[in-house]
Amino acid sequence: MADTLRCRPALALSRLALAALLVSTVLPLQPALADAPQASPVGIWPKLRSGLFGDRPIREDEADVVQLEAPMRAEDAATVPIAIRAGLPQTPERYIRTLYLLVDNNPSPVAAVFELTPDSGRADIETRIRVEQYTDVRVIAELSDGTLHMARRHVKASGGCSAPAGKDPREAARNAGRMRFRVDGPVEAGVPAVAQLAVSHPNASGLVLDQLTRLYEPAYYVRRLTVRYAGKPVLSADIDFSISENPNFRFHFLPTTDGELQAEVVDTRDLHFETRLAVKPGHAAAIPP
Repeated sequence: MADTLRCRPALALSRLALAALLVSTVLPLQPALADAPQASPVGIWPKLRSGLFGDRPIREDEADVVQLEAPMRAEDAATVPIAIRAGLPQTPERYIRTLYLLVDNNPSPVAAVFELTPDSGRADIETRIRVEQYTDVRVIAELSDGTLHMARRHVKASGGCSAPAGKDPREAARNAGRMRFRVDGPVEAGVPAVAQLAVSHPNASGLVLDQLTRLYEPAYYVRRLTVRYAGKPVLSADIDFSISENPNFRFHFLPTTDGELQAEVVDTRDLHFETRLAVKPGHAAAIPP
């Protein structure tokens, strides 16, 4: 696998950072009651909604557009699996343009903003998130015609953003930026293919207290992801620390000719990492050495 590292300053605020400024909501960290089925605190979702979408109408529970899969009770609050399922294909005439992944009760509730294109093939995305308190998790799909559609799930979990890292933070920082692509099965031209991108990165929240120093470890996480196939944009995302340690994404792309899957990530230290994978329709993807 040929990963390269480059450093250059950020040129502008990401969409996620702009959204955070609009929302201007910081939730206090507090333990969730053992089994109390808590809904989002009054005022959190309305503020999120207003900051991100203004007074635009949002249609809810339309499974033919978007669905959200998440466990009702998570086994590990630091790695909660979620899956966004699109109910429509990505065509030039009508497609899902943006997916907003929101975790209402997290310290930073805008977990990710995904941008897609018709070359995405399908707008299905799987990843893992941190959950700090019992919360509603939402996905809002913005279509190419400007309409907004929402699906949500209530997740019972607590402590995911302030939980200690699974690995030694110093070792995790040394390995930051290592990436690997995987493409499922033989690739067929014109048929959406499933790809998985694994990124080695601490994605530290800045909310973990070091028991020895009694200091909080600095936040350090992937903030931007870009994926292209044969030079065409497939997926891009502004990401926050609500995405779990070692971010992992499953998504689709539409292969039409021989080409390369190319991924670039940028973290909060403005370090850039890249990886590539050769893909030939009619063959299994070539795994880098």
